[in-house]
Amino acid sequence: MAQMSWRPSDQLYARVRAAAAGRGWSVNEYVTRVLDAATDPATAGSERAALAERLQRAGLLDLPPETRRRPSRAAVRTARRAAGSGTLLSDLVGADRE
Repeated sequence: MAQMSWRPSDQLYARVRAAAAGRGWSVNEYVTRVLDAATDPATAGSERAALAERLQRAGLLDLPPETRRRPSRAAVRTARRAAGSGTLLSDLVGADRE
């Protein structure tokens, strides 16, 4: 089994220690689980979540999956209505060329 050194700030270590204690785990077990979850998409629980996790780690997804929510049906209807109105792109491009 490999070992590593970790040099966190005092504040980070205190938060990690409190989080581990809150679960009844050692700091080592907590850090191991966090790092495993952060690097193994198989722990994400579903194929969609695993893909989102890989995209996020690659810097291609801005928000973590748990913070994203589907818009309501009403919001989608409103967006669809708004999408059909406004200035045409061709008019905007043409205006800049004049």
